Amino acid sequence: MAFRIKTLNKISSSIYRELNDTYAVSDTMDAPDAILVRSADMHGMELPNSVLAVARAGAGVNNIPIKEYSAKGICVFNTPGANANAVCELVIAGMLLSCRDIVGGINWEKTQAGAGAQLEALVEKGKKAFVGPELRGKTLGIIGLGAIGVLVANAAVALGMHVVGYDPMVSVEHAWALSRSVRRENSLDALIGECDFLTVHVPLTDKTKGMINSRILSLCKPQVRIMNFSRGGLVDESALISAIEADHVACYVTDFGSDALLGTKNVICIPHLGASTPESEENCAIMAAAELRDYLEHGIVRNSVNLPNVDLPPVYKGRLLCIHDNIPNVLSSITSSVGELGLNISDMVNRSRGDMAVSALDIDDVPDAAIPGLIEKARSLAGIRLVRFLKP
Repeated sequence: MAFRIKTLNKISSSIYRELNDTYAVSDTMDAPDAILVRSADMHGMELPNSVLAVARAGAGVNNIPIKEYSAKGICVFNTPGANANAVCELVIAGMLLSCRDIVGGINWEKTQAGAGAQLEALVEKGKKAFVGPELRGKTLGIIGLGAIGVLVANAAVALGMHVVGYDPMVSVEHAWALSRSVRRENSLDALIGECDFLTVHVPLTDKTKGMINSRILSLCKPQVRIMNFSRGGLVDESALISAIEADHVACYVTDFGSDALLGTKNVICIPHLGASTPESEENCAIMAAAELRDYLEHGIVRNSVNLPNVDLPPVYKGRLLCIHDNIPNVLSSITSSVGELGLNISDMVNRSRGDMAVSALDIDDVPDAAIPGLIEKARSLAGIRLVRFLKP
C-alpha cells in the first residue's frame, strides 16, 4: 500500500533512507496519511481527516496541539536524542560565553578598528575588562538527565568539572550512559545550592513551566551562571532579571530570547541554534521518517508523546489496530466483536499510557470482504478513537 506524507517544513532528503518508493512525499499533499513537521505551528491548522500520525523532526512538540490530536486518535511522534550532540556542544559553548565574556571582548575589539600599529597595545590594556573564570574545577548542576543532559554531563566531566545531576525519572538507558563521576542529588533544592553553573534539560509542561523561579534562584550560589537550551518557559523571566540586577546571577545564556531579555545586561540570547546543524537535521529527519514508516505499515509505536510504546513484529497476518480510551471493558468489547464475526485472534498486545491505550490484534484468515464490517463494528464501540486494519 502506498502512503502519503505531507511536509510542513523543508525536510532532509535523508528520509528516503527509511521510506521506500511506495511513499509519496510533498509539501502540497492532499489527504495525507501523515504529517512530517519541524517548526511549523500546527495550532489552529485544519487537519485533514485522513491523517493518522504526525512526526516532529525534533524533540519539543509545543507547536503541535497534542490534546486535540489525541482526541482523534492521531499518534504524535518526536525524535528524542537525534539532536542531542548538537545541543550539547552549544551548551558547552554557552558556558564558555557566560564566564569569559567572549562576546563582549569581540565587540569591544571591533570598536578599535583603524588603530593601526596601536592596536596591540590597546588590546593588551583593554583585555582586562573581559577576564573571567575557567570551567575546570567548577561545579555544574544539570536538571534533567535525558539524552542531552547525559552528553552535557559527560562532556563537562571531560573538561575537569565537578558534575551533579537531578532527575527523578532518569531511564535505565541514560543511567548506564552517565559517567560514574557524576553525582546525583535526590532533590532540586539540594542540587541548586552548590553549583557555579546550572543547565536545564527538561520538557516544558504545566509542571515544569517557570520551574526556575524566585525561590529556586534565591537558593543558588551568588554569581551562578545559568544555561537554558530547552524551552524559554522553564524560566520565570521576571524573577531571573531581578536576580541579575541584584548581581546574584552573573549571566544567563538562552536559546530563547525575548524583548525583556534582549534589553538586560549579562544576558546572552542565541537565536534558537541548538539543533541547527546539518547532522542534527539529518538525524531528526531519518528518525521521524522511520517512526512514521513503522507505524503506518505495522502499527509499531516508538517515541510517541501521546501513546504508549508498542513493539510489534511486522504484519504477517491481518492486524486490527485500535486507539482508544484507557477505560474498563474496551479491550473485551473489541475481542468480542472479532469473535462475533467468526474470526480467530492469534496474538494480541494491549498497552496504555495515561488516558490513552493501544490494542493490536493479529487475526487469522480475514477475508477481504469482511474487513469493512470489522472496522465499522470496532469503530462503533465506546471509547474507540481510531481503527485501522493492516494487511501484510
